[in-house]
Amino acid sequence: MKNAFVSRLTSLALALSLSLPLGAVPVAAQEGCWDNSTIQSALAEGRIQPVAAVLSREGIDPSTEVLSVKVCEQGGALVYVLAVLETSGQARNLTLSAQ
Repeated sequence: MKNAFVSRLTSLALALSLSLPLGAVPVAAQEGCWDNSTIQSALAEGRIQPVAAVLSREGIDPSTEVLSVKVCEQGGALVYVLAVLETSGQARNLTLSAQ
């Protein structure tokens, strides 16, 4: 059951990241962030961890809804920049190591 949830969350997060138009993000916010094909390649090659694995590693409540996903270079490291909606209804941004 847990594996199915993690798989579903990973699929949702990837689908959300692929559906977001890059033009909707300010130019300054796009600098240092990867496009969708680069994210997919990095996941396939194991250079970054899947979003669900990172959320689990960081102890984020599994019922937290991922609204958007970006991978950016920050301080020489790769990070996920996530917009999430908690079960309490509070939206927040998370910056978590993608490796």
